Amino acid sequence: MARPSAYSHAAPADSFSLRPPPASDGRFRNAAPRHRMGWLKGLRLLWSVAFGKPADTVPRQPIAVQPLTRQALLEAPDMGLWRLGHSTVLLKLQGGFWLTDPVFSERASPVSFAGPKRFHAPPLSIDDLPPIRGVVLSHDHYDHLDRAAILALAPKVEQFVTPLGVGDRLIAWGVPAAKVRQFDWWQGTTFAGVRLVCTPAQHFSGRGLTDGNRTLWSSWVLIAGGTRVFFSGDSGYFDGFRAIGERFGPFDLTLMETGAYNADWPDVHMQPEQSLQAHLDVRGRHCLPIHNGTFDLSMHAWTDPFERISALADERGVALVTPAMGERVAIAAPAGTQPWWRAVAVPAAA
Repeated sequence: MARPSAYSHAAPADSFSLRPPPASDGRFRNAAPRHRMGWLKGLRLLWSVAFGKPADTVPRQPIAVQPLTRQALLEAPDMGLWRLGHSTVLLKLQGGFWLTDPVFSERASPVSFAGPKRFHAPPLSIDDLPPIRGVVLSHDHYDHLDRAAILALAPKVEQFVTPLGVGDRLIAWGVPAAKVRQFDWWQGTTFAGVRLVCTPAQHFSGRGLTDGNRTLWSSWVLIAGGTRVFFSGDSGYFDGFRAIGERFGPFDLTLMETGAYNADWPDVHMQPEQSLQAHLDVRGRHCLPIHNGTFDLSMHAWTDPFERISALADERGVALVTPAMGERVAIAAPAGTQPWWRAVAVPAAA
């Protein structure tokens, strides 16, 4: 097994160069304070989410995926990726495989009988995956940190790289501590020929009622040879994207959060206009929108993220990549992709 080497660069000279220290209660904070929702508005929002969602927040028919096999992955060219769902992306870098925020469970929830349910099955199972060099985690929310998937993956993963505190969760679940590396913003490691840097995001964390913001959230930079990928994780729009672009851009491809947005939580998820601007801020060449197409996490139509970001990219001349689940994309030179979601959005009887 290749041994990772850690490093921590001097911080860039801007307002997001350093993460604010944890508060006196040990909780992490964003560089800019979040807007707080009043309790009455919060109750109304919870009621709407539970009982007032429009029908078009979920597909009218199952989403077809392009099935994958272990052999096909092993034979595929290097420097490519496959979208497996939501923010789960499988990358092949320097001959090894890497996963971002692997979620394979049926629901993004602490329980198996309730909570957001998948629109589609993963293109392949965890058992069918080849050995994994590294798993890159952005934060600990249920739609990004799937306990069952982590435990199933652990025997075949060489390294888990996480923001501060998230790695402690993995170790508490039984993942060997030697396989876990956790970092603060602007810190990182080089492992198996891939350089990884934990970079800022504007979000929050927690998996229960009492553990809010006790673990850090982040975006990630992945550099393999001359190929650069930016993984946004979850984030509201903020000046940190510009700082990341100045320091590590340009990026061949950005995996940019575009989904689960709402006017009531502008600090923690981006509207598509902001997602496109974040792509430009980090100096991305091609943009692949993620955080959509798998779970029902807001009030917008499930196709809305795809349609809005596509129209915006056309207006701004941005090269957009929207692969179907399981479809391979060459990172440095993606081929044209089709608006697959439009066929799914048409009623089956039409």
